[in-house]
Amino acid sequence: MSYGDNQYQSSQPSVWGDLAARAEPNERAAFIKKTYLHLTGAVLAFCALEYFIISSGLAQNFVEMLGTSRGSWLVVLVLFMGVSWLANYWALSSTSAGMQYAGLGLYVVAEAIIFAPMLLLAASFGGPDNTIIPTAGMITLLMFAGLTVAVFVTGHDFSFLRTGLIVGGFAAMGLIVCSAIFGFQLGNLYTIALIVLACGYILYDTSNVLYHYRIGQHVAAALALFASVALLFWYVLRLVMSMQSRR
Repeated sequence: MSYGDNQYQSSQPSVWGDLAARAEPNERAAFIKKTYLHLTGAVLAFCALEYFIISSGLAQNFVEMLGTSRGSWLVVLVLFMGVSWLANYWALSSTSAGMQYAGLGLYVVAEAIIFAPMLLLAASFGGPDNTIIPTAGMITLLMFAGLTVAVFVTGHDFSFLRTGLIVGGFAAMGLIVCSAIFGFQLGNLYTIALIVLACGYILYDTSNVLYHYRIGQHVAAALALFASVALLFWYVLRLVMSMQSRR
């Protein structure tokens, strides 16, 4: 879920500016502030889009259109991966600020569409006292805040996690594809493992903000963080729903 690889960051220093780790303190602070402001904006936009998609009935139409076919959802997953790659490519544009924001916006819209069916299902659990979505959101926020503080306080560089995260991501994707093809269920152990993986991505992306992004790459940095937060929220929500269904 993190796309801020050094191969993009080191190729055009005159365009992007110096690495955040080597920049002047005021420049580094401004970069970090911009990154988290853009992340906050992306989260708020996501929430607004979800409210519109669900309240307008588009989410229900989306679910009915796809039905229960595993093949349909597998196609959606592949399309989402393609859109994610394109959004990241745009966000890393060194020639157009508009293209960077288009990439971030495209990714937020794609996540909102992917999340809509699950949020619609979560909202249907129980009665008017249903707190599944707020509970999952609060857990996600607290976990993200704790991991962010841990990176900023310790100053540790978690870039060494990159290989493990890539392997874990491909393994998780393989299990999803196999589940869709062969029809077996991915249980709570899988969900917990993906929550741990998402936490690893947050540590990795946060340390990249401190050490490996360049000063002009706040939009791409915000996209990477948003992708990791969305991954964490997805599986926290899935776990909370599973716990609720067993009551």
